[in-house]
Amino acid sequence: MPRIRCHYTDCIFLDEGYCSAAAVEIDPDTGCVTYSPNEESMENDDWEDDLDEWEDEELEEEDWLDEEEEEEL
Repeated sequence: MPRIRCHYTDCIFLDEGYCSAAAVEIDPDTGCVTYSPNEESMENDDWEDDLDEWEDEELEEEDWLDEEEEEEL
């Protein structure tokens, strides 16, 4: 039986890095259709806060790049 290495860290079918689902459906555009996040990861869903921090850092970096370009001129 083939084993499928899974890169999701919060899937309910994850078993020591491999998918343990009886059947797996893969969509070429969206990836694993069988993926189901476990309840624990859904409770700790702070990704929106992380995204806000990342966007703030990205804006600061863009400002820095603009200043560097002005200095070159």
